[in-house]
Amino acid sequence: MAKPRIFISSTFFDLRSMRASLERFVKEMGYDPILFERGHIPWGKEDPLESSCYREIHTCDVLVAVIGGKFGTQSRNNESSITQNEINEAFEKGKQVYLFVDKSVHAEYHTYQKNKHLEGFTPISVDNNKIFDFIHDVYNMDVGNPVEPFETVEDIIRYLREQWAGLFQRLLVTNSRKLEGELISDIKTSSETLRSLVNVLVKEKKNPAQVNDILMLHHPAFEAIKKAAGITYRVVFYNLEELSNLLAARGFVLDEDFSPDGFHDFDNHKAKKGIRVDQEIFENGALKVMTPADWRSEYVKIITLNPPSDDDIPF
Repeated sequence: MAKPRIFISSTFFDLRSMRASLERFVKEMGYDPILFERGHIPWGKEDPLESSCYREIHTCDVLVAVIGGKFGTQSRNNESSITQNEINEAFEKGKQVYLFVDKSVHAEYHTYQKNKHLEGFTPISVDNNKIFDFIHDVYNMDVGNPVEPFETVEDIIRYLREQWAGLFQRLLVTNSRKLEGELISDIKTSSETLRSLVNVLVKEKKNPAQVNDILMLHHPAFEAIKKAAGITYRVVFYNLEELSNLLAARGFVLDEDFSPDGFHDFDNHKAKKGIRVDQEIFENGALKVMTPADWRSEYVKIITLNPPSDDDIPF
């Protein structure tokens, strides 16, 4: 099963213990932590290590960045540190970024902003004023304000736990709304069918042929087969032969020899499942006219194909 990949970005020597604590936390959550000192980042001798770090960010889902008082190693590519470039790379690739700044650095950042023009002003919480400049750039990004001050690694862990729980809850809500949307779509389709029928009955003086044409166009079997076969587009068929051709293209083959009485079984042995269709929806091979009120979920259902036993093997 795929797991979220969490890239841990920070200076190393001053935050080594904190990185180890974050690694343990990510593992406890059941996710995959990515740290260069653990050998998680593949690199070749022809490229500098920092380039490999930037590439690895592309394969990760989340970047957790910690900024302390040390600027760290400057990049070969620009005036920023490698850590700063990692954060920028994650933002550019649209990754979920959590940026934590040491509380003393964050507090002095505001003092620096007001006094940086004064000659001789020297901050005490950082070893390089470029750290403050980077925080300023982050605050001015269009992605909101992802900066969170911290005192201990427990502050970071508590914040991440709450954030990830919120993301999971949002996922559940999104899936629930998707199901609600599908239900609304089904209701809308049924309403449009009924409205069309009313118009026909009024304008055409109860012409049975046109009523049947409308009912066939919105036959409930179409949606049932679409869902059972995992088809994403609209399907239409008017007889058993057309249904057989439609499902055969998706790997479901009609197996009349082993279909139970009263049903047509379409088997997909590769997927180890089949689609069982009740013969009641056909009449002399042609699809019957049915309304949503006539339809029953038992008419089309998914079945599991069991592998043959030793007694069934013909040798």
